[in-house]
Amino acid sequence: MAAARGEVVPPRSVWALLSLLFLTACAMVAPLPLASSADLAPAASVTVPLTRTDLPSLSRRAIHPERGVDELDVVTLAVLGNPDLKAARLRAGVAQAQLVQAGLIPDPTFDASLGRSSSHTGYAVGLNEDLQPLFTRDARVAAARAHVSAVHLEILWDEWQVAERASELFSVAQADDALAPILKSQSALLEERYRVAQAALARGNATMSAVSSELVALADVQDRLRRLDLDANRARHELNALLGLAPEAKLMLRGEATPPLLVRPAFASALATMPKRRPDLLALEAGYRSSEARLREAILGEFPPLTVGVEQGRSTEEGVSSVGLSLNVTLPFFNGNRGAVAIGEATRAALRQEYQARLDQSESDADRVWHATRILSRELATLNARLPALQSAADAAKQAFAKGTLDIDSYTSLTTYALTEQADAIRLAASLAAAQASLRMLLGLPFEGPP
Repeated sequence: MAAARGEVVPPRSVWALLSLLFLTACAMVAPLPLASSADLAPAASVTVPLTRTDLPSLSRRAIHPERGVDELDVVTLAVLGNPDLKAARLRAGVAQAQLVQAGLIPDPTFDASLGRSSSHTGYAVGLNEDLQPLFTRDARVAAARAHVSAVHLEILWDEWQVAERASELFSVAQADDALAPILKSQSALLEERYRVAQAALARGNATMSAVSSELVALADVQDRLRRLDLDANRARHELNALLGLAPEAKLMLRGEATPPLLVRPAFASALATMPKRRPDLLALEAGYRSSEARLREAILGEFPPLTVGVEQGRSTEEGVSSVGLSLNVTLPFFNGNRGAVAIGEATRAALRQEYQARLDQSESDADRVWHATRILSRELATLNARLPALQSAADAAKQAFAKGTLDIDSYTSLTTYALTEQADAIRLAASLAAAQASLRMLLGLPFEGPP
């Protein structure tokens, strides 16, 4: 239909652009409902590809939980199946999307107006583009890229900590399994001695004080056995939760967590190269690089922002059509982005000090744990050296008691003491294994499998 006399119709390109804007605004996001029940595996299995982790020493390997799992199997299953790590890995996708966003140039601004006077109908259309984001794009992309690297390293550090905790729980669970029969044997011995003491008291051959001491000793070992049951239940449930397993899932543990001790030269070398290896320190370094890029972006933002555009219109007074260019400059008299620069400088200084503090604390912690492994190792070696003699004495006492040449008090005292030393050796070995796992994490060393 032809336009009426004196009426001005905007160009068709204007209508096409408006239609495109409306279609773009109509994009919808499908809702994603939350889960209504737990998502825990009934049995151990590798459900996440090993390519999803960069943790050293973890490689594609066959894991058969029905045959038993060793320490490295448990570490692998924990890193791949831990629910918190699965959620953390999704953060990498957010950071990657932010990197894409940082590289995008801003959308142009479209302006349109329509007016009418007594003699003419006029219009004006314009297309403007802000040039400031183009000048700061390189710095913005560098900051986002460093942030992506920091997020990946933070996830790797989370994996490292989960691996360390899995290794520790592996040692604790094994120790609990080994301690149970020892405490049960002690309980049986002391229960028998208590019955004998009661019988002697009934015959008038023992005092109430002697019987009471036997009862206290029996109650003490039974209390330790109850605490062991609770500790074993807690450790098994925590291990299952760490691996993303249902509480009722059963893991058969095999092998021992016995990595070699670090001698002083090896420890000193690992400590010196720790900043190049530990993911949390590398993540802080990447965050520092990101802050420097943000500071560069803020400094570039001090330059006067420019907006350029093209305009087309028709006046309502004379009805004269015109086409022209526009240039808008923000004068940096009062703001000048100086606040953003000050924030950037302060942020960079804070991150630099945070890195230094983490490095100082890491070296102190590593040295403390390394000395703890030496102390525990010496104590365990001393205890293991006297265990054979104690076991021989306990065996001889058992034979003498069976022949009637040794009284029950001497027999049970010697046997329970040997069992106590065995239990102490098991606890020391578990503490040493946990300390070594902690030291590996602090130094950023790979987890080693069984020999």
